[in-house]
Amino acid sequence: MAKTEVILTHNIVGLGGESDQVKVAAGYARNYLFPQGLAIPVTGANKRRLEVLRQRRAEREAHEFNTMSELAKSITKLTCVVKVKTGDDGKMFGSVTNGTIADELKHQFDISLEKKKIHLDHPIRTTGEHEIELRLHPEVKATLKVKVESLTPVAVPTESTGSQEAPKTEKRGRRVEGEADAKSKKTK
Repeated sequence: MAKTEVILTHNIVGLGGESDQVKVAAGYARNYLFPQGLAIPVTGANKRRLEVLRQRRAEREAHEFNTMSELAKSITKLTCVVKVKTGDDGKMFGSVTNGTIADELKHQFDISLEKKKIHLDHPIRTTGEHEIELRLHPEVKATLKVKVESLTPVAVPTESTGSQEAPKTEKRGRRVEGEADAKSKKTK
């Protein structure tokens, strides 16, 4: 196979970042990279242009690092509240995923965050407070507090006091003393 050297103008997963000089198959470069504007051939003029691409990449990465550092500082102070449906016993239906957390961040705090930057070892299946790791940048990590609350109020059993007696009933259709007296009074 014929290989050709190209200079990438955009980040391409599995191939390289902007301003990287890589060897690729000639057909891949000719049929995909060049028409899409993702790469340029290595020539004398393009080598001079390479320095501009590297400078632009460095500026973009520095800006991205600074914004993610500021975001990490502000996110650590926040508590995201996620409301979920639960049964009468407090057990959740389904689970809270990184997509759910990303949606709640957008809804509650107007923070747009890709769900792949929210790292969960496993989906959250219990109510209460949880700490979630956010990988905002390769060099920037943050911790977000997520509070999972139930939409269904938990039924609190009421205790009967000594002054209030529960009505006396028996199984199998037998009457309680008070009922027999009432029946006999109606018939008289």
